[in-house]
Amino acid sequence: MIEFDHVTRTYGPKTAVADLTLAIPRGELFAMLGPNGAGKTTTIKMLVGLLRPSRGNVRVSGYDLVRDPRNAHLHIGYVPDEPCLYDKLTGREFLWFIADMFGMPRHLAGERIAAEIEHFELGEFADDLAESYSLGMKQRLVFASSLLHDPDVLVLDEPMVGLDPRSVRIVKDLLKARTREGMTVFMSTHTLAMAEEMADRVGIMVRGQLRFLGTVDELRDQMALETTSLEQLYLELTSPRAAETGLGSP
Repeated sequence: MIEFDHVTRTYGPKTAVADLTLAIPRGELFAMLGPNGAGKTTTIKMLVGLLRPSRGNVRVSGYDLVRDPRNAHLHIGYVPDEPCLYDKLTGREFLWFIADMFGMPRHLAGERIAAEIEHFELGEFADDLAESYSLGMKQRLVFASSLLHDPDVLVLDEPMVGLDPRSVRIVKDLLKARTREGMTVFMSTHTLAMAEEMADRVGIMVRGQLRFLGTVDELRDQMALETTSLEQLYLELTSPRAAETGLGSP
């Protein structure tokens, strides 16, 4: 469902992502981890079509993000790290706007909007202006908008920012249900506990390179550590010592 084929992205002399090759199949929840500046955001921007690779190809559901962006985007839902809404639209009006952007038939759009308002418990404030929303309310609305067109792939950049514990539970339950139904989820997060709980596989980027790809148990085996948390494994792999010795390199 998601393919990065020898993808490199440079900004002048700086290489943000270096020769990334990664395939994420249907129905997998994949978590991309890494310190600030590792290349996670650049990777996500290439995946959703906001940046072009300097070299290589990115494909979603078989569609190339550069050669066929329109069809690729029809298969992608995206939740950025900062919710972007139109303050003078109500939540319901914003969802109708998104449905129109995807060319959804009116009857189907109405059904999907009602369903997502219910899923994310938005009914109480769906007809209030977005400018009155808290950060958590905005994030729930963006989640609802990302799922309206029933995408094959959902891309999440720090998805739990601003969410209260109940909203976090709603999102976790939804992600589990959607991946069981076949949706592929690509999630970038600093919340290691969530990655450990939710992800089928994790990738760890350091200085633009994918230093590890696999399950947490595989990471534990590779690091020759037996009973430790993902947080401890992550800190060990991203430490200056690991960079100097090549620890964790493929």
